[in-house]
Amino acid sequence: MKTGLKKSQKTTEIFFDEASPIIIVSTYNTDLKNRLSAYSEKHPDLCKLVDDSEDGRLMFEIEKGRFYFRLTEPYSKERRSAASEFAKKQKHKLRNHNSKK
Repeated sequence: MKTGLKKSQKTTEIFFDEASPIIIVSTYNTDLKNRLSAYSEKHPDLCKLVDDSEDGRLMFEIEKGRFYFRLTEPYSKERRSAASEFAKKQKHKLRNHNSKK
């Protein structure tokens, strides 16, 4: 969807306070909009679409405890190397398996 906005203007804002049981998520991010839309359809008692702006932004209210941030540690060189080796072995196994068919 063309919005006329620059990427830097397409923000995701998350509002909550300690007193309210509700989190408000306002976003232009397509993946997040799709995930929240699907969640709100499946669980209308926990999440609902409250605003659909004409410029592509959606705003949802979601129950606290249903939306969270996850911080991930960066991979060490050793872990990246081990993951790379594992992926190469899996690729090799998959090639051998497919050639037998």
